Amino acid sequence: MTQKLFIISLALLAFASCSSIKVTSDKDGNFDFTKAKSLSYYGWTEESDKILNQFDKERIEKAFANEFKNRGVSVTDRDGDIIVSLYIVVDQKTGTTAYTNHYGAGGPYGYYGGYGYGARWGWGMGYSTTSYSEYDYKVGTLVCDVFDSKTKNLVWQGVVSGEINENPKNREQNIPRVVRELMKKYPVAPQK
Repeated sequence: MTQKLFIISLALLAFASCSSIKVTSDKDGNFDFTKAKSLSYYGWTEESDKILNQFDKERIEKAFANEFKNRGVSVTDRDGDIIVSLYIVVDQKTGTTAYTNHYGAGGPYGYYGGYGYGARWGWGMGYSTTSYSEYDYKVGTLVCDVFDSKTKNLVWQGVVSGEINENPKNREQNIPRVVRELMKKYPVAPQK
């Protein structure tokens, strides 16, 4: 059980190293994001709290704090203009690969089993075989929900997901990279 929790806790940390992360977002078109100058963390959902250890949560929160700071939004303990809630989930998936071998019967002037003479373009006795194999992989998904602290309405949601590479060597670099990719969709661009 401990090993399983450790592997799951690496989920977010490693999937940034994969080139195929997917980022989506949605927003409330009536909310003025430029007026939000402070944020408070609502915390992690209960399921995420069980998946991540304290170090990983702190790394992720720090990466979000840096991205919001670059957009003129500071983190406060309470009563921020916006409230940020974070959620992570890991799904086990199965993929299939196919490999096809083609076996032909010689070149264009070879014997093809037909009658006559000359080139026999595309004729002949050939065959193909295709083999299939399945493999398991994990997909990690990080969700950032932003709420208006006055109305308690959801005003922005960013979601990043990708296949997990469970090698923990680059955890310090991967977390900020994943969060940076996600925050590119936030309605306020980083300040120069």
